[in-house]
Amino acid sequence: MSTNTARSLRKVSHGDLLSPPFCVRDPLSACGLVGQFCRAKPVHFWQAAKTTIKMLLGMTHPTAGTGTVLGRSITDSAENREMRRHVAYVGEDKQLYAYMTVEQLVRFTMSFYPDWQSDVAQRLLKQYQLPQNRKVRALSKGMRTKLALLLALARRPALLILDEPTEGLDPVSIEELLHALVAAAGEGTTVFFSSHQISDVERIADRVCIIDHGRLVADLSLDQMRQDYRRITLGFATQPPTNEFKIHGVHQVKIVGRQVTVLARENSDVIVECARSLGAVSVDVDPIGLREVFLETVKEEA
Repeated sequence: MSTNTARSLRKVSHGDLLSPPFCVRDPLSACGLVGQFCRAKPVHFWQAAKTTIKMLLGMTHPTAGTGTVLGRSITDSAENREMRRHVAYVGEDKQLYAYMTVEQLVRFTMSFYPDWQSDVAQRLLKQYQLPQNRKVRALSKGMRTKLALLLALARRPALLILDEPTEGLDPVSIEELLHALVAAAGEGTTVFFSSHQISDVERIADRVCIIDHGRLVADLSLDQMRQDYRRITLGFATQPPTNEFKIHGVHQVKIVGRQVTVLARENSDVIVECARSLGAVSVDVDPIGLREVFLETVKEEA
């Protein structure tokens, strides 16, 4: 069964059209939602990601389209309530009761969930080194993030949704958080998170959805990207051909003088053979990372 799906899901707000992705996620995986954090854009990533998450959780209703989470409709009240029993959410602001101590907040939260796993909570308290007698207001942002994650994971959710989980954290806290998310996915929880930190996404995600101007522009498997995506740089002794690289797998072609750069999504061997047959005197094939794929994708959409 798929974890999340969204079909033509839209939300109109203040004149902006937010059209989050069509997503199908396999269980036991991590999916990252990435985009440009730029408030100057008419519909920037921050808005689109938050609206996507709110619609998936049933916190706001879509203007159009349909969606399911864990096989349950996000617009059907009864199905949505049942879905939320199996979903945990950690927001960017990490809103917690500041006047409580860590221990009090854990006990308070536990009272709402009959499926609460006390052994998981105790293990994470030790693992995250959370001071149980300290008030939440006295915790660092990194500690508050760990506490919010503990409260989510102690329920053993089928799906964990996070909004910008590393925002505002120091490098050590980011490293610890990423390890925690990898561990959660390894223990059977599907992780779905938004981030504009591409390096964080590339480290822990299995799939990536790229949003630009409020719309999905790419949905790809990182394993497939690492295996198939290549930057092919070709050198010619004379002016290179301009229309000979319309080959399956070619995503983009740039020609500068006698050099041709091909961004290939697949089929790189065939592209190289074609280039040699056209007289290429030098051929360099290099793998590309998510950052380059992201930059080329949003440039193309600009």
